[in-house]
Amino acid sequence: MAMSFNSDYPSVDDLRTKSKSRIPKFAFEYLDGGCNEDVSLSRNTSEIRKIQLQPRYLRNYGTSSIKTKIMGMEFDAPFGIAPVGLQGLMWPNTPAILAKAAYKHNIPFILSTVTTMDIEKASELTEGNAWFQLYNPVDNAIRDNIIERAEAAGCPVLVLLCDVPTFGYRPRDFRNGLALPPKMTIANILQILGKPTWAYNTLKYGQPTFETLKPYTPEGLNLKQLGAFMDKTFSGKLNEEKIKPIRDKWKGKLVLKGVASEQDTQDAIRMGFDGIIVSNHGGRQLDAAQSTINSLQEIALKYSDQIEIMMDSGLRSGPDIARAMASGAKFTFMGRSFVYGTGALGNKGGDHTIDMLKTQFKQVMDQLCCERIEDLPNHLITN
Repeated sequence: MAMSFNSDYPSVDDLRTKSKSRIPKFAFEYLDGGCNEDVSLSRNTSEIRKIQLQPRYLRNYGTSSIKTKIMGMEFDAPFGIAPVGLQGLMWPNTPAILAKAAYKHNIPFILSTVTTMDIEKASELTEGNAWFQLYNPVDNAIRDNIIERAEAAGCPVLVLLCDVPTFGYRPRDFRNGLALPPKMTIANILQILGKPTWAYNTLKYGQPTFETLKPYTPEGLNLKQLGAFMDKTFSGKLNEEKIKPIRDKWKGKLVLKGVASEQDTQDAIRMGFDGIIVSNHGGRQLDAAQSTINSLQEIALKYSDQIEIMMDSGLRSGPDIARAMASGAKFTFMGRSFVYGTGALGNKGGDHTIDMLKTQFKQVMDQLCCERIEDLPNHLITN
């Protein structure tokens, strides 16, 4: 067992429970919730867990390796840290904690445009290995400048987000004052006072802000004006006309995140993307969405030999990762699980969560008597 593994928290559910006790309610519910009635949020995981895998106990079996390749790079595990907005709100300094842990363990870390650390810092902490997820700006000059910064920082992969043409309808965030523009209510202040470690660390690391976007944000905006500026400047809407100049400008690997249909997969291939991430934004955008595992199976069946297919949304364990890999994913990403880790264990949360998931996934591989990750589809039980 790895030294950074804390046996008091052997599952993501344990980390979630602990983090809930340490994070103010308004911030925890922003992290934890889906949209509308949370149907898509729960369906993502429940549908993944319907997948069954079959072991081959009597075959000539040596030992399993959990290393794998994606985007021309080799990683020590088949999962990475998905982009999460406002990470520093949920637990102070979370993006730095996770970026350092990802680099240490040789797994990918994707920085969100709207998280609380900038591109340059992410690059510094990962020695140029951080991927960057772009919310497409309305202003082409801002778009080009962000891409140039990502290139200068050495980011090997640019991830374009396509599944946020509008903000998700999240009732808890409305009630908690976290819909744009945000507000600080008496209830929220009382919640902060009840979580002294969170409050102390927020004072230590500073009020979380959209660090990457600071150069483009006018000074002196109040919260309402900032909300209006963000809504106007970062629409997130993508189409072929908007993608072409990005593909022309970006020299590294280009990935489309938020793909949920065969049609969008076909378009991504035609437009020259190197990979896609099958995702429904963790169930945060469309409560009537198909589960990611069902979307993945349909897409991988037809297009796995034409483009590298990854998946996120709904994964919460090593067995979940194995189920996704057996279903056609070449790689997986998890978002909430790692923030539960920092919320529960602070600076040790990134190392712990990665070690825990590695241990869980390796146990599944060994139990299946599966030596190579690419052989996992051979263990999939199909009805």
